[in-house]
Amino acid sequence: MIALSIKPGILYVVATPIGNLDDISQRALRVLQNVYVIAAEDTRHSRKLLQHYGIHTPLLSFHDHNERARISQILEYLQSGKSVALISDAGTPLLSDPGFLLLRSLREKRLQAVPIPGPSSLLAALSVAGLPTDRFVFEGFLPAKANARQHRLEALVREERTLAFFESSHRVAASLDDMRKILGAERRAVLARELTKLFEEIHGDTLAELGNWIGADENRCKGEFVILVEGALAANQEFCHVEVQRLLTALLEELPIKRAVIVAVKVTGLRRNVLYPLALGLAKQI
Repeated sequence: MIALSIKPGILYVVATPIGNLDDISQRALRVLQNVYVIAAEDTRHSRKLLQHYGIHTPLLSFHDHNERARISQILEYLQSGKSVALISDAGTPLLSDPGFLLLRSLREKRLQAVPIPGPSSLLAALSVAGLPTDRFVFEGFLPAKANARQHRLEALVREERTLAFFESSHRVAASLDDMRKILGAERRAVLARELTKLFEEIHGDTLAELGNWIGADENRCKGEFVILVEGALAANQEFCHVEVQRLLTALLEELPIKRAVIVAVKVTGLRRNVLYPLALGLAKQI
């Protein structure tokens, strides 16, 4: 492995693979090889990655339950000129992972942090979703309890940016069902499961159909998930939503779905990806 000159007293925030171990940069490997210690969310998990690449740098546990206690130790390392790498279990640290308090303390002490970019399940899912990516909002994990989860979703009903969520295997079906009820059954969404891993699946549909799809096979509820949901119509578009429904209903009584949508696009000026799912839902009611 080529040696890398590690600057003294730097915290390197290093992205690691989200599944496939080949998805790591040479720069990341060199940093992990040469820092004084690696602060890892789960040392047992991270040790497998380091062993795979023959890296023997000492590991220091750093997770939600000991972050406050570890901060002073890591700051002491940095202030004495020792460099530290921060990694999470997978992907880019601090995206729904511990580290915020450490980075804030670093800034207060005027110490330096350097990002070593790499894998991110959020960006990987966005890149293949086929939903607007020019503006999106990351909501992390929704609350575990149904009432709190529904309350959070209600606050996002009029959000026009693409919505991005992480979700766990034991709550994904319930979260999709709440999204269907609150955000709308015909909203387009994409479910990305086990990205870069053996059983990777990426499936897009309306929220209603996505819920049906995941419920049709218990294996689809297993793993780690990114859920992406199309944003709401802009305020000026929502104003005429009833009129759009009336127009589409009339067109669908005379034309096939695709043709009805083409005509509606010309009449309203709205995007096809907005009108088509609405037309699909209306067609089922005619």
